[in-house]
Amino acid sequence: MTSTLAGGRAARRQTMRRIRPRRSPAVPLLTAVWGGAAGVVWLWWMNTPSVDGTAGRVLNAGRITGLLAGYLMALVVLQMARVPALERRVGSDRVARWHAMTGRYTLCLVLAHVFLTMWGYALLGGKSLGDIVAQTVESVGQLPDMGKAAIGTGLLVVVGLVSIGPVRRRMPYDTWYHVHLLTYAAVFLTFWHQITTGNDFAVEPAARTFWYGLYGAVTALVIWYRILTPIRLNLRHRMRVEAVIEETPGIVSVLIGGKRLHRMGAEAGQFFRWRFLAPGMRFSSHPYSLSAAPRPDLLRITVKAIGDHSAGLRELTPGTRVWAEGPYGALTASRRSRGKVLLVAGGVGITPMRALFETLPGAAGDITLLYRANSTQDLALWGELAKIADERGARLMYAVNSPDGERPDISAESLRRKIADIDRHDVFMCGPPGFAQSVYEALRDAGVPARRIHHESFEM
Repeated sequence: MTSTLAGGRAARRQTMRRIRPRRSPAVPLLTAVWGGAAGVVWLWWMNTPSVDGTAGRVLNAGRITGLLAGYLMALVVLQMARVPALERRVGSDRVARWHAMTGRYTLCLVLAHVFLTMWGYALLGGKSLGDIVAQTVESVGQLPDMGKAAIGTGLLVVVGLVSIGPVRRRMPYDTWYHVHLLTYAAVFLTFWHQITTGNDFAVEPAARTFWYGLYGAVTALVIWYRILTPIRLNLRHRMRVEAVIEETPGIVSVLIGGKRLHRMGAEAGQFFRWRFLAPGMRFSSHPYSLSAAPRPDLLRITVKAIGDHSAGLRELTPGTRVWAEGPYGALTASRRSRGKVLLVAGGVGITPMRALFETLPGAAGDITLLYRANSTQDLALWGELAKIADERGARLMYAVNSPDGERPDISAESLRRKIADIDRHDVFMCGPPGFAQSVYEALRDAGVPARRIHHESFEM
């Protein structure tokens, strides 16, 4: 049995909208971040009349790395706050990459700060580099809030270790996710010693006020968007599982009902983080894309069983309460800048592409969907896609392995043969990382500018 979900009047109205591309605010945001880092260095410069001797140089290097680490810690938490302006305009996957990169820089700066500061203290006390461990133990025991900072630093190291690629890939998603939440505790514990032992904040009240304001604003955003906003959304819409339907072997659709779902502001191409309040799933929250245009009374996700959580969805029963956070993601019609669009889906990446295929504005012949799967039996939602293509005058193509297992050719040459004017298209992609990378390279070779290739990975 398969599900068939028509988008209704709202989806049809969407196809008639004008194309209004919206620029990403990524460049202004990154400029502001670098400006803040320059401001931190300026704070050190203004409060440092001179640097004398080896101990002075080492201690001041420790001050600079400490100030920059404190600044980046606030950004790390901001990037975890799920602020809509970031999640929906910049893109969740891009924000996640920023978070990972900022986290790596922060951890390196924290470790450098600890090492340089303790070394500088040792030099001031007439000790050598070999006495740095003893100096650290002494400082933790004597200086205010250093014990909290030591614990916070340890937590940051743990989070950094489990976020290393090979370690994370071997770790269950839920375990990694909950360990990652220790970042909040680490930042809280390390904050206080910045104020009580930081020379720059002791001599400059304005700097101290700014630091409190920075961390206070970030804390307020986390509380609002990570706690209060989801509570408000779920109390208002009261979502429950309506049905679970097998689309193809290993792929199921979950129909989710609720009140006034059209007021959630979700768009085709976006995703939510879903928590199903069923035994064994209450403490697991995973991102799944909408696989159909949102309706006032119904949402749908389509998921491939690749882990314990996704495999457990087939066991959900109607009436199961659903807790959702979102909508997130920038893979929406607002990214489009051209009249013609190519949608490329790999495997279960068809889910956001199916919703966009139904709703992207365009006349007959403007929209093309290329669906890559291992076999025709794996073409989930194919009946719906064919119906949408017929109703809209859109073009629908698939690429599957040959009977002997040979992969289809998706190269620049084959793309140009199938779509002669592909270089004048916007392209939306969703699929496994390796597939997305190979298609991206083929599209670039076919003449599609990078700014018109839109891809969002939800492996976060």
